[in-house]
Amino acid sequence: MELITTPEQRAAIDEYKNYVQSRSERERMAEVKQVTGAFTGAYALNPFNGRQIPIWISEYVLAGYGTGAIMAVPCGDQRDFNFAKHFDIHITNIVGDAYTGEEANPTKEGKLVNSDFLTGMDMKPAMELVISELEKSGKGKRQINYKMRDAGFSRQRYWGEPFPIVYKNGIPYAVAENELPVELPFVENYKPGAEGEGPLANVRDWVELADGSLRETNTMPGYAGSSWYFLRFMDPHNADTFADRAVTDYWNQVDLYIGGTEHAVGHLLYSRLWTKVFYDLGFISFDEPYKKLVNQGMITGSSRLVYRVRGTHQFVSAGLKDKYETDELHVDVNMVDGLELDTEAFKQWRHDYANAEFILEDGKYICGTLNEKMSKRYFNAVNPNTLVEKYGADTFRMYEMFLGPVEQSKPWETKGIEGVHRFLKKLWRLFADEQKGLIITNDAPTADELKTLHKTIRKIDDDSERLSYNTAVSAFMVCVNELSELKCHKKPFSKTY
Repeated sequence: MELITTPEQRAAIDEYKNYVQSRSERERMAEVKQVTGAFTGAYALNPFNGRQIPIWISEYVLAGYGTGAIMAVPCGDQRDFNFAKHFDIHITNIVGDAYTGEEANPTKEGKLVNSDFLTGMDMKPAMELVISELEKSGKGKRQINYKMRDAGFSRQRYWGEPFPIVYKNGIPYAVAENELPVELPFVENYKPGAEGEGPLANVRDWVELADGSLRETNTMPGYAGSSWYFLRFMDPHNADTFADRAVTDYWNQVDLYIGGTEHAVGHLLYSRLWTKVFYDLGFISFDEPYKKLVNQGMITGSSRLVYRVRGTHQFVSAGLKDKYETDELHVDVNMVDGLELDTEAFKQWRHDYANAEFILEDGKYICGTLNEKMSKRYFNAVNPNTLVEKYGADTFRMYEMFLGPVEQSKPWETKGIEGVHRFLKKLWRLFADEQKGLIITNDAPTADELKTLHKTIRKIDDDSERLSYNTAVSAFMVCVNELSELKCHKKPFSKTY
């Protein structure tokens, strides 16, 4: 990079390098929405057609990934797309109608256009052909890079099973089988150890054994032990083994498992591990733990963003941010009314914001918005206790089911819960009146009323079988509307039908 940066761009490149070097790789990976970069002034030549490609540097291209240099394809990669849009770099459409211009299409499906000798080919075979042609011409070579990540099995927490490991002269040894299981000791506090170890390091009479060896003080994560509980539930009182083979043969696999996608890399990963190990050892008759797995989508939150002018204590309102070089920061949604920031509350929120100055628009500081994972980290979490206290648990549960299909991530919008609350009040008014009290009658239902009832029962039964709870709630709402129009307040529904 030092060799290719032009004199005109040297100052900008040096300034950007200083900024990037002040941030860790973890921070850069966490803030994937933030777009930063600098132009080197240099150009690379496309090896097939000689076209000049501008060379930029950006923190979203991590040095540990591949060579640290990439050929950006903005219409096929969302991060490349965001980068090109932000810096007004030309975007070549290579996937035709599959690219809308509003966002990238990363599917790797469809036929290529504007792609020289690849035009008209399906994308996946075209990718293979490009590599082959580069090798034939001597301009490139095929290489597979593997990214090895540290295992996340050990966590410095008190809860979780202890590792059955002891250290003798710094060398780890497995605990003898007749000394298993290793049980957790009683602890008086959960403060970290003197050298930053887990709380178990403070319990010296547990750590230090009579022969001078030391126990491992880290513990397994919660999903390690919970991953085989479904087997133990089949035979919970068996004192001889985790579960009798005849019992597990009878109960067999779990019929349906519902868990979040993030959950899959923890609990589900290890449940498959234990199942396959037990199967190979002949302890159980099935090698997959679940017959069917449904990954539920996340409930996303509507975050609020402020924009700090880089290197200053000034914060610029969203409508004016494009006039400045800014860093995008999350702010607690509880200090924002709609989109308007309570600037005084913001200054009191954190010590380093106490001297904040604001560049307003129309006398107000307007925040940006972003729908993303609901998390304390993004300050967009909603406390369910508050909503239950205001609307009741039935409203809260029904609204969660009404948000959308189980498998899809869904944005949380607190205002939407009011509609579900009004619906439940309308349902209640089929049976009771605020002034008159109970208004139910013993009259027999009409044919139209029975039609509405049974149509709804069938719809909800089918939807529940498909886990389509949002459409089931919709059907329930339609039913109540129809019964309200028919002025039906008849008790025999709940007694005879």
